[in-house]
Amino acid sequence: MSHTIQLAHSPDADDIFMYYAIKFGWVDTRGMTFENIGLDIETLNVEAIKGTYDVSAISFGMYPHIKEEYALLRTAVSFGEGYGPKLIKRKDTRLKRRFKVALSGRYTTNAMLFRIYYPDARPVYMDFLEIEEAVVNGEVDAGVLIHESILDFDESLEVEKEIWDIWVELAGEGLPLPLGGMALRRSLPLNRAIDIEQVLIDGVKVANARKEELCAKLEADSLVRISDKMLKKYLDMYASEASVTLSDLQLRALDKLYEIGFTHGLWECPIKTEEYLIPDEYSELRRK
Repeated sequence: MSHTIQLAHSPDADDIFMYYAIKFGWVDTRGMTFENIGLDIETLNVEAIKGTYDVSAISFGMYPHIKEEYALLRTAVSFGEGYGPKLIKRKDTRLKRRFKVALSGRYTTNAMLFRIYYPDARPVYMDFLEIEEAVVNGEVDAGVLIHESILDFDESLEVEKEIWDIWVELAGEGLPLPLGGMALRRSLPLNRAIDIEQVLIDGVKVANARKEELCAKLEADSLVRISDKMLKKYLDMYASEASVTLSDLQLRALDKLYEIGFTHGLWECPIKTEEYLIPDEYSELRRK
């Protein structure tokens, strides 16, 4: 019997790139049918808190709020390596202590780090596609750009602070910046959860192996907002071999993120990421 799995992801290029190898039929789905649902990342975070979808992209910074209902997956992860979201403002302006800032969502990782670093700022939450214009027209004093918008923004704006630099100040040197990943509903049978994770791993592997072909198809079908060199640059940043499966370094970075959140009172107990992944040993037992 075929099972339909709801796979919710954001419409930004790296999510689409990592999931559409499955959508295009390039991956063995192990008898399952995947229903792709595209929503902005903050909507996905809120829906994950409600337990809406079987599998969902989430911001790593909100995972502790859903850890009892969802397991973290090892794949389709995005980390910054010397880069990440950017706090931008109008040129020749100075931010006051209680500046008004546009953020892409209360539960996003960048918002978590921003609020810790700028506790007196006054956040306004809006769709990330509206943030640049809100800063340009003076609706807000500053905004944090995410996704593709970090690569190209209005020439009247300048970077005030890199979220990467905030991360380094809080976490120390040597760790990538955790941004987003995938979570899977714990109510799914364990054998199906294992299969879903493997299908997603295979999807990211195939997407990387056939990057040129996949990018051309995504552009031809108007499935991404950026194209050509800009698309390839963005995918090299957030959807690469480092996205296939969590590394030991990435796990350490997640542990540090959750330690920082605990230290600043954002959740009640410290979290060790490995304890919230789908247990590997069950895959070994099934093969035997």
